[in-house]
Amino acid sequence: MIVPRLIERKRDGGTLTASEWRELIHAYSAGDVPDYQMSALLMAIFFRGMTRTETDAFTDAMLSSGARLDLSDMSVARLDKHSTGGVGDKVSLILAPLIAELGVAVPMMSGRGLGHTGGTLDKLEAIPGFRTDLSLAAARKQLDRIGCALIGQTGEIAPADKKLYALRDATGTVEAIPLISASIMSKKLAEGLTGLVLDIKSGSGAFLPELDREIELAKTMIELGADRGCPVVALVTAMDRPLGNTCGNALEVRESIEFLRGNPPDDLAIVTSALGAEMLLLAGAASSHEDAHAQMRDAIMSGRAAERFRAIIAAQGGDPNVVDDISLLPSAPVQIEYRAARDGIVQHVTPRPIGHGVVALGGGRRTMSDAVDLRVGFDILVKPNSVVAAGDVIAIIHAADNAGASIGRGVLEEAVAIGDAAVEVLPLVSHRITSGSVERL
Repeated sequence: MIVPRLIERKRDGGTLTASEWRELIHAYSAGDVPDYQMSALLMAIFFRGMTRTETDAFTDAMLSSGARLDLSDMSVARLDKHSTGGVGDKVSLILAPLIAELGVAVPMMSGRGLGHTGGTLDKLEAIPGFRTDLSLAAARKQLDRIGCALIGQTGEIAPADKKLYALRDATGTVEAIPLISASIMSKKLAEGLTGLVLDIKSGSGAFLPELDREIELAKTMIELGADRGCPVVALVTAMDRPLGNTCGNALEVRESIEFLRGNPPDDLAIVTSALGAEMLLLAGAASSHEDAHAQMRDAIMSGRAAERFRAIIAAQGGDPNVVDDISLLPSAPVQIEYRAARDGIVQHVTPRPIGHGVVALGGGRRTMSDAVDLRVGFDILVKPNSVVAAGDVIAIIHAADNAGASIGRGVLEEAVAIGDAAVEVLPLVSHRITSGSVERL
């Protein structure tokens, strides 16, 4: 295998064989292919794409680069949920304990921040002491004991994807359907799932803002799952504004805990409940959407979902007292109110600048090796079409210092616009996609 020849072939619109993908991914995992060559190949894929046969081979090569979580002897359904990435998207933090409390095993493997979007692992690590680096054996024991494990991608599962995930972030090659599909599905298929629910983000803050590409992405992953015995359902949800009221790691954990204690923002409640219902239906744990929603409401209002989150935190070395006292979460030393400059109607709260703003404050990564400040971010107190008066507090900046607060003000000046007329926004949940249909909701 001569790697420059493979790069040239893909650069010129050609294809690689299944055996070439296997050999290449094996060599990259072993450290025999340098990052600079793989970066060139990723860029060629970004511009030239991959055939379905190549995507299959690429997925299988990454899946076979590591071990799998064997859960075949478990008597309950095993479900996970994955989002394609959004700003303020803390749904996984809520659904994992909630769905586990309702009798479904949730082996949830998550990633770190990617581009302008936050990562579930970084958010979890804002909980003092919380460990996401569980081995597969430890994750299996925890699943048997409390029905949920929230883990990162260790060297055991799809190690090739773990390297490529960070490299894609650092080389501007995130938004490619074959790369997104293979990355997600290689990890999820390694979890031993009986079903998977996808949250495909739509709108200006999504990695793929165009609806036709979002549907193509969903169909690709649904087919990859179906061909390997894992049924997949996808919902298309809005990301033309941040989800919920917080953006930033510790801030989003705070909001997730408030949700589990029965105090969710309306938009976050709608999206989370829709995805949770699909998980329960796919697991056979609910007879209808109405039944699923009723079960989730009861688990939250009774306190059982919060108690399950407390158990998960304790099992993974974290301080479970954060569920009762959110002041135990790390907080930024500088918190500055941002006020409306005029009377009017909020016309947009653009998610992508806010996501990049969290990174600029230190809450995300510019390079693969960057440390993350888990304290920083934004409370966004308005939505598109909110009516405001001059001087109203519409956001709070959480920064490490005054320089960061100044950066935060600039971000909000770009992201939040106030005008005189109401605007049209995307529906929070717009499409349901299965192996046989695309249904507009």
